[in-house]
Amino acid sequence: MKTVNAKRGTAFTAIMALSVVLMSACGSDNNAGSGNESSASGNATANAGGSSGSETKEPVKTTLVLNWFAEPEHGGNFAAQEKGFYKDGGLDMTLLPGGPSVSATQIVASGKAEFGMANADDILVARQEGIPVVAIGTAFQKSPQALFYHKNSGINGFGDLNGHKVYVASTASFWLFMKNKYKLGDAQEMKYTGSLVNFVNDPKAVTQGYVTSETYTLQEQGVDFDVLLNADSGYNIYAGVYFTTEDMIKKHPDEVKAFMAATVKGWDYYKDHADEINPAIQKQNPDMSLDMMKFSAEKEMDFAFGGDAATEGTGTMSEARWTELQQQLMDVGVLKKKEDIANVFTKDFLPGK
Repeated sequence: MKTVNAKRGTAFTAIMALSVVLMSACGSDNNAGSGNESSASGNATANAGGSSGSETKEPVKTTLVLNWFAEPEHGGNFAAQEKGFYKDGGLDMTLLPGGPSVSATQIVASGKAEFGMANADDILVARQEGIPVVAIGTAFQKSPQALFYHKNSGINGFGDLNGHKVYVASTASFWLFMKNKYKLGDAQEMKYTGSLVNFVNDPKAVTQGYVTSETYTLQEQGVDFDVLLNADSGYNIYAGVYFTTEDMIKKHPDEVKAFMAATVKGWDYYKDHADEINPAIQKQNPDMSLDMMKFSAEKEMDFAFGGDAATEGTGTMSEARWTELQQQLMDVGVLKKKEDIANVFTKDFLPGK
């Protein structure tokens, strides 16, 4: 069973952890890609656009820190790796798996990697703490995170959670939002550990999880359940957001452009070829079966390619969505001050921009 308690979506909890790297992230002009200043941008550009002569450029060593262990939610990146899209763009890409003790934000901010993945709320929290990360695209238009409940438990909507045990990270931003909006003062908060045992054994219990993973596990166990998508509560964040640093954007914009072009191309390939790419993902995460990967890939398609992505292209983001999220985090006290959303995200590096 996959544990997901530290996976994504605990922006408030991350504040203290992010503070650790303030000195290294903000006190130096050498955040990400500092070792490649003289060649990274030029190499990536030459390869991304095709070589103009006989000269062959060496690919730029580049690292993406995933937001969890390798899984179909990173399918586009593995497709870009397997099909040579990163290499074609001049990037010698390493996909570094995440996990419960891995902070992509910290690693990228400290200059040990050029790119990372996180939730949209994590990006806003990091910037509040003075860490100059910038969102440059997103894997998912909405988050597959949800609350799972047993059918016939009397729950039909978020307002029905009062009186039920809810296994949830109590400081998770989505939960703070739900408690405030739906007046869930009588919901019994229970410590979320990633295990489904307590939920399965208590027909009145509720647990957080992901429809791309826990759904498979619960179906395998024969549990009769339903879900409330976090996005349907009004807390509709971008998930699997790709980010880099302000320094990287300033010094190596062509490398950033090449990264996003290859990543988007990878996602568009994975959409129709998940079964081909999943074995490569499994090499990094052998504990996840190919059957579960197939299930997860099918489940995530609407999250990745629906919404604005259907009309504006894979990876797109909007000022309205980011502005709304910032206000929601202000309302529940996760953020203390607003900043110009133009500093938080950019679409300049998406294909066609």
